[in-house]
Amino acid sequence: MESRWDDGDASRCEGDDLALRVYTSRLLGQEEALVLHGGGNTSVKSVYKDFFDRPVPVLYVKGSGWDLKTIEMPGFAPLRLDETRLLAERESLSDDDMAAQLRNLLLDQTAPAPSVEAILHAILPAKFVDHTHTDAIVTLTNNPKGSAILADLFPDCLVLPYIMPGFVLARQVAEAVKTHDVSQYQGIVLSHHGVFTFSNDARLAYEGMIELVSRAEAYIERHGAHEHPKAEGRLDLLGLARIRRQVSAARGRAQLAVVDLSPQMAGFAGRPDVAEIATRGPITPDHVIRTKRVPVILDQEVQPAVPEVERFASDYAEYFQRNATAGLTMLDPAPRWGVWRGRGALAFGSSLKECGVISDIARHTQWAIQVGEALGGWQALPEAELFELEYWVLEQAKLGKQGKAKPHQGKVAVVTGAAGGIGRATGERLHADGAVVVGLDIDPSVEERLAGDGLVGRTCDVTDEAQVSQAIDDVVAAYGGLDILVCNAGVFQAGDKVHEIASADWDRTLEVNLTAVQRLLSRAIPYLKCAVGASVVVVGSRNVTAPGAGAASYSVSKAGLTQLARVAALELAEFGVRVNTIHPDAVFDTGLWTEEALERSARRYGMSVDEYKKKNLLRAEIGSDDVAQLISTLAGDAFAATTGAQLPIDGGSDRVI
Repeated sequence: MESRWDDGDASRCEGDDLALRVYTSRLLGQEEALVLHGGGNTSVKSVYKDFFDRPVPVLYVKGSGWDLKTIEMPGFAPLRLDETRLLAERESLSDDDMAAQLRNLLLDQTAPAPSVEAILHAILPAKFVDHTHTDAIVTLTNNPKGSAILADLFPDCLVLPYIMPGFVLARQVAEAVKTHDVSQYQGIVLSHHGVFTFSNDARLAYEGMIELVSRAEAYIERHGAHEHPKAEGRLDLLGLARIRRQVSAARGRAQLAVVDLSPQMAGFAGRPDVAEIATRGPITPDHVIRTKRVPVILDQEVQPAVPEVERFASDYAEYFQRNATAGLTMLDPAPRWGVWRGRGALAFGSSLKECGVISDIARHTQWAIQVGEALGGWQALPEAELFELEYWVLEQAKLGKQGKAKPHQGKVAVVTGAAGGIGRATGERLHADGAVVVGLDIDPSVEERLAGDGLVGRTCDVTDEAQVSQAIDDVVAAYGGLDILVCNAGVFQAGDKVHEIASADWDRTLEVNLTAVQRLLSRAIPYLKCAVGASVVVVGSRNVTAPGAGAASYSVSKAGLTQLARVAALELAEFGVRVNTIHPDAVFDTGLWTEEALERSARRYGMSVDEYKKKNLLRAEIGSDDVAQLISTLAGDAFAATTGAQLPIDGGSDRVI
């Protein structure tokens, strides 16, 4: 590992302790082998001007919820330094009392909650303190010979056995500080936990961390433990969808399933001993709140019921019973990641962000496990100590901040005709309601119009079976399944009288509006049968129940589409797949309606444009967003017992009624 220190960048922080603290914190955060997704913490001791402009000794310590990779000045909580140090002199301090006292000691009540390691940072005498959960060093501590290895590698460090983070760890270090001159040490190594380095100089504290980690990396390389098997990852899409459904059931809500088929992870998953070595525990107990203690081990060929997930949930319940104390409530028993034998790994989460965090941790975990095995054995903490951290009140408080889930959180949706109008509005609505959405359209602009985290536009001609098949497969491969399908793509042929319509126009309209939907359904149904709250919403038309002259092919195609939806509802009900149809009318904020067309139609009825837009019983103007909201609601739990329905959204039509 090399130092990323840059004199030019550092010079811009000259004279500002907190700015320099931000700079070196970000240097640490850029190294995934040091900290992952909120792990680690840093601090600086300085002077704070209070409301009365009086200087107050202060400890700026990383705040909860901030990531060292992107932290800014507001991410550091300013604590009264002297009083924070006093907390370490108490014989005991409950977690709740510690959190309350640290909150009381904040010099800025709008600041984030201080790190649970704040007291430890305060008692270390150096100005700058850096703490990481470095893979290389923690991996060496997770070894039967860890003590001997550490003594040999780090004679200039204070090495301490594992103890619970928070106050008890601060007390342990406080006692060590009383009996050792820590200024003579390069750092403190905490078994199974991480490393502290410190100095009155920001660069020395940072580069001290880099140097210690480099020693561990060099040791691993010298002993040939850095080379691991690689293989080609292979994906079973239907098996993936089945796994995702079972994990979602265990967690009690929809989960995404993101696959890692990298050569490294596929090689790990292909090891004959993977089930034994992957289930000994995490690199550091800090990971347990995100990944649980162990992954689920999945057979290469997946059965419809996925018994491995059921066993995992049962084993988790037993683990809870073995370790629980009075007053604890068991968390959901679903796995957070899995090793899929001979294929790769899976991360399960309610969002792409959560899956990304878990995937990163899993990737580092497989490396650490294999290094540990090559050096004599992978040995994580005993389950009782991991359980203590998983159910630690301060860690549980982080989970409680996640808030209420959105109605489609963790679901996967595909919307056709998504470049504009109803399709685009529907994609955006479903995404706002928590779903990962892929919008398909023959218009390439869909890729720019739907572009965000979990909101993706894809160019696709719905009449091209190969393109549609590939699109559906890619959605399942990326997110684990398919739950919501909105069949919206369609074309309208104006002036379409029965005796005048050209054969090509008739064929094209039926191909897009009807035949393409049947082909799309045939490709999607195997995955919808494995979905979570599966719902198909077909966008029909008011013309189905109240056709007008001059729209023969459109009216016929939409009537056929409605009948197709009814048949699909009958066929798919036994699998829990709902199929419903909406019939919009007079939705004028779409590409079909230009200002000229609106004015022309309004004149035909002797109305103004505004009057024409509200030409319905409720005198309501209906927009694409209104239709999108109905579609999202229809696809959700409110209509969990509804299938085969046809709902108008037209403001009330006397012809339909």
